[in-house]
Amino acid sequence: MAWKSSVIMQMGRFLLLVILFLPREMTSSVLTVNGKTENYILDTTPGSQASLICAVQNHTREEELLWYREEGRVDLKSGNKINSSSVCVSSISENDNGISFTCRLGRDQSVSISVVLNVTFPPLLSGNDFQTVEEGSNVKLVCSVKANPQAQMMWYKNSSLLDLEKSHHQIQQTSESFQLSIIKVEKSDNGTYSCIAKSSLKTESLDFHLIVKALHEG
Repeated sequence: MAWKSSVIMQMGRFLLLVILFLPREMTSSVLTVNGKTENYILDTTPGSQASLICAVQNHTREEELLWYREEGRVDLKSGNKINSSSVCVSSISENDNGISFTCRLGRDQSVSISVVLNVTFPPLLSGNDFQTVEEGSNVKLVCSVKANPQAQMMWYKNSSLLDLEKSHHQIQQTSESFQLSIIKVEKSDNGTYSCIAKSSLKTESLDFHLIVKALHEG
């Protein structure tokens, strides 16, 4: 038993020496952005700006930092690269929603931290608001929509919720559009169709004016 105890003690001393004399370069550096140590989502709104400050924790030497917007490298001034680096995201717009900014350690880019912009804004609607078609033809009313949070979409006709007829109306919705197709248009389809987008921020509407002409009309 004494022999076993001696062997265990010697192994313990050896492991302690190995730990004590590990190269200092192996100390793991940690990156933070605005004091956070993990990837996070930054809530913001159009027209605002955000300052992102990346810093190296536990570093044993000067560390170069790199910034990326999505996959593209951000140009940094020479005094804004070592141990701490900041980028300012100005004039934030709806198009910046979902964009990521990533800070990486220059010598080991697997060490990184990312911030994703969550730009909240009320519904933005657009489309061809006047259409003239002949009886018997098919027509599509395409309401382009952008919103964050996502909006609940509806079609109205002449200020009332559209009564959908299975063989006459078709609705298609994607993340960027809300489309009403009318099959074999009739004179009774003439009128004003409203694309309604309702979100927790605001309700917006866009009118589409449909003029149905008889076949014999010029």
